[in-house]
Amino acid sequence: MLDSRKCITCGRCIQVCQQDQNVWALSFLNRGFETRIAAAGDIALANSPCVRCGQCSAHCPTGAIVEYDESVKVWEKLEDPNAFCVAQIAPAVRVAVGEAFGFPVGANLTGKIYAALRRMGFKAVFDTNFGADLTIIEEATEFKSRLMEGKGVLPLITTCCPGWVDFMEKFHGDMIPHFSSCKSPHAMVGALSKTYYAEKQKIDPAKIYMVSIMPCTAKKAEIIRSKEMSSSGYQDVDVSITTREFARMIKQSGIDFVTIPDEPCDHILGMYTGAGTIFGVTGGVMEAALRTAYFYITGADAPKVEFKVTRGLTGVKEGSIEVAGKTIRIAVAHGLANVEQVIDKIRAAKAAGEETPYHFVEVMACPGGCVGGGGQPYGATNELRTGRAAGLYREDHGDQLRCSHHNPYIKQLYDEFLGAPASHKAEQLLHTGYQVLPEYKR
Repeated sequence: MLDSRKCITCGRCIQVCQQDQNVWALSFLNRGFETRIAAAGDIALANSPCVRCGQCSAHCPTGAIVEYDESVKVWEKLEDPNAFCVAQIAPAVRVAVGEAFGFPVGANLTGKIYAALRRMGFKAVFDTNFGADLTIIEEATEFKSRLMEGKGVLPLITTCCPGWVDFMEKFHGDMIPHFSSCKSPHAMVGALSKTYYAEKQKIDPAKIYMVSIMPCTAKKAEIIRSKEMSSSGYQDVDVSITTREFARMIKQSGIDFVTIPDEPCDHILGMYTGAGTIFGVTGGVMEAALRTAYFYITGADAPKVEFKVTRGLTGVKEGSIEVAGKTIRIAVAHGLANVEQVIDKIRAAKAAGEETPYHFVEVMACPGGCVGGGGQPYGATNELRTGRAAGLYREDHGDQLRCSHHNPYIKQLYDEFLGAPASHKAEQLLHTGYQVLPEYKR
C-alpha cells in the first residue's frame, strides 16, 4: 500500500524498483510541486509489473509504502475457540526479528520465537526449515532425473522465491520449462499441516489455521496464486505475515521477548538440518541442493558439505563441481536485475544451438536472498545482510545433521505418508505449475 500523505518523493523506492530489481512498477509522475510517486502510467499497482518483492517498502524511509498488515486477522483466529492455530517460521526470520528488541544483528533466536508463539496461543509450532529439507529431497530428485536420465530440460531453475516466480511468469515465460515444479518450503509445510499432521494428531483439518511468518511480502500473494495452493482440500496456508508484523505482535502481546526461555518446536513438522537453515541466504538453496544431489547421484555423501562457490553477496556467482566424473555448472543470482544476465546466457546458448552454460540455477528476488527480504526489519544494507547470513551459517556449521536426506523426520514422512520422492502423493501435495502471464512492458 502507498500512502501519498507520508511520501517525501525521495525516489528510493523508484531506484530500487527500476535499477536494482529491473521491474519498473513505480515511477515519478508530473513535475515540480506536482511531482508524486505512483505505479507507472498511474494505473493500479495490482495491474502494474509489480512482483510484490517488497523492496520498495524495505527502502522507504517514511513508511509511505507498507505491506498489508494482517496481524489483526491472526489475533482474531487465536481468540477463536474453534480454531486450531499453528505457525511456522522461515529461516531468515530467526536472525532478523531480534533487531526489533535490541539484539545484535544475526542473533539466532529460534528457541525464543517458538516460546513466544506458544504464549500467543498457537497450538503447534512448526519450522519452515523442515519444508526446506523436504524441498531439497524433491528438487534433488528432479535434478537427478533431468541430469542423468534426460527427463526435462536443463538448467533446472529453483522456484522457492515467489517474487522470482511472478517475475518469470510476467517477463520470461519461455523459461517455464526450466522451472522446478517444487512448491516453496512454507507451502509444503502448509499442505502437510492439514494432511499428514492432521491425520497423525486426529485433528479436523478444517479447524487448522496455518500462519506463516516470513521475511517476504510476496508470500502474501503466493498462498492464493493457484489451485495447487489448496492441495490439502483447504487453503494450505491461511495467512502469511512479515517479520515486521510478527515483531509488532510480540510487542502487542506483552511478552518479555528478551528474557523468555527457549523452547523446542513440534518435531513432526519442525525438525530440520543445517541445509534447511541456509535456505534463507543467497546461495543457500543451491548449496543445500548440491549436498543431497551429490548423494543421490553417487550414493555417498560429499566429502565436504560446504560449497563456498555459492556464498557471498556477488550479484551473480558462477562455478562448477565434479560429481561422479561429471562437471556440473551452476549459477546463483540474487536481486532481479542480476537475474537477467543469467537468463540472457541461457537464451543465447539455446539460439546458437550450444550446450547449456549451466545445469542448475538458483534465483532469489531480493538482494542477499531472504535475509534481505522485503518484509524484514527496515534499513537493509549489505552489512546487515551479511550479519544475518552469518547467523544462519553459524547454525548450519554447528548442526550435527547438515544434509536434508539425513533428517529422520523427513524419512519418517516418506515412510508413513508420501511413499517416495516424486511419488503421486508427493506430486499432488508438494508440486505446482506455472503460466505465462499477459506481457508487461518495462
